Amino acid sequence: MMFYDHKINSRLLLGTAGYPSPEILADAITESQTEIITVSLRREGKAGASFRTLLNQVNKKFLPNTAGCHTVKEAVTTAQMARELFNTDWIKLEVIGNADTLQPDPFALVEAARILCQDGFKVFPYTTEDLIVGEKLLEAGCEVLMPWGAPIGSGQGLRNIEALRTMRSYFKNIPLIVDAGIGSPSQAAHAMEIGFDGVLLNTAVAKAKDPIMMAAAFRDAIIAGHKAYHAGLMEKRDMAYASTPIYGLADFN
Repeated sequence: MMFYDHKINSRLLLGTAGYPSPEILADAITESQTEIITVSLRREGKAGASFRTLLNQVNKKFLPNTAGCHTVKEAVTTAQMARELFNTDWIKLEVIGNADTLQPDPFALVEAARILCQDGFKVFPYTTEDLIVGEKLLEAGCEVLMPWGAPIGSGQGLRNIEALRTMRSYFKNIPLIVDAGIGSPSQAAHAMEIGFDGVLLNTAVAKAKDPIMMAAAFRDAIIAGHKAYHAGLMEKRDMAYASTPIYGLADFN
């Protein structure tokens, strides 16, 4: 699996916010076997240096994000600061358009993506499942799309499955990652079963009763869902269909 010029084996991308302690965060990252972790520039407060030291120790690739940005200017400036701080041209681009749903602003998102791609960034845009917005993001230079499953932190899973299926079918050769809204391993497996290339999540692990065990559960679920997709799921039927052949039944006449 390739994200831009980077080959990955794990299809789980893990956030780093909201864990009970730095030690639990580090152990959850290790147990998840993720290769890519997201981090917000806002973590760079008084404890920023120690936080980055911790993340460096787990030896994963950083995907800084522009979480909390509501305008093109905010997002572009944050991305430029993140590139300098984390020494990477990867950026998870978020431009929030609605405070209640945290739904991305598609117009500002496309404009920010265009500016950042022209500036050499490799942009991972957090978007909706809208095909037109997806096309515009690709035209802007993005090579990965990250549609939401449901609003950030809601744990609702895949709210618009048919639209996500359509997106998978339409963008056949584009890496698609479900980002946001995943609350359980079964939901992550479902995303993989319909053909998505990866899942990015945070809260479902960070706020679990046992984040380390939950990280392992998501790891296994994503692997299972990916295998199931490529193994080929059976087609659903409206009526029952006997799985046991009827020939050879005892003759009572």
